[in-house]
Amino acid sequence: MQPGSVSFTDFLAAQAPDLLPGRGVLPAGDAAGLAPHATTIVAATFDGGVVMAGDRRATMGHIIAQRDIEKVFPADEYSAVGIAGTAGLAVEMVRLFQTELEHYEKIEGTTLSMDGKANRLAALIRNNLGMAMQGLSVVPLFAGFDLESEKGRIFSYDVTGGRYEETAFHAVGSGSLFARGSLKKLYRDDLGEGGCVGAVIQALYDAADDDSATGGPDLTRRIFPVVQVVTADGGRRLSDELVAEVADRVVAARMRRPDGPVAELL
Repeated sequence: MQPGSVSFTDFLAAQAPDLLPGRGVLPAGDAAGLAPHATTIVAATFDGGVVMAGDRRATMGHIIAQRDIEKVFPADEYSAVGIAGTAGLAVEMVRLFQTELEHYEKIEGTTLSMDGKANRLAALIRNNLGMAMQGLSVVPLFAGFDLESEKGRIFSYDVTGGRYEETAFHAVGSGSLFARGSLKKLYRDDLGEGGCVGAVIQALYDAADDDSATGGPDLTRRIFPVVQVVTADGGRRLSDELVAEVADRVVAARMRRPDGPVAELL
């Protein structure tokens, strides 16, 4: 009957620390090539919420390890997390993060604040630092709807657990440089939900166009990005049919103009 901590991670650390991600002992050396890696995640805010999307490719060196991996997950009702880095550790971290938020809500009877959620994820990443130093890093992207400020917010991280709030849009992973460049061209403050969905899919297409580890829309197998939208009504994953419609329009437009839409000039 002893009162427990509001942190499920702290409870697990006290009762079964070997179950925590990052507590495993690896031999000396770089282990980055031993496990599949998830790549590019993008997110963008709009008036009333935030959109997060991820491509479906996982790689091991120069080999495509999986073509339909899912990298974007709901963290709780009002937030989502996308994974980049070592896929197995990243998925395990996401599951622990989901349990952490659910545990807090059951103990306290209320949801954790947006900043609190971002800080909890930073702590989980920091616990994985030993693995990261051996090449098994996890660098997620976190986004959600802040019920207090009533707007979408995006947080990025580094391998040490450093937390940084981003403005308007951001991307992580091997294709993030190209995705951010695309969003700089396409993003506008007046974009609605549909416009944001189109922009992030365009950004993933541009990332796949220049980064071999990022998978573009697979028209043959009908494999398309996972897109999560979070608003004041909660989070929802867009159906594969809806994402396919947007991706088909993007691909058709690229057949006419391979470099994508042109940004308006002042």
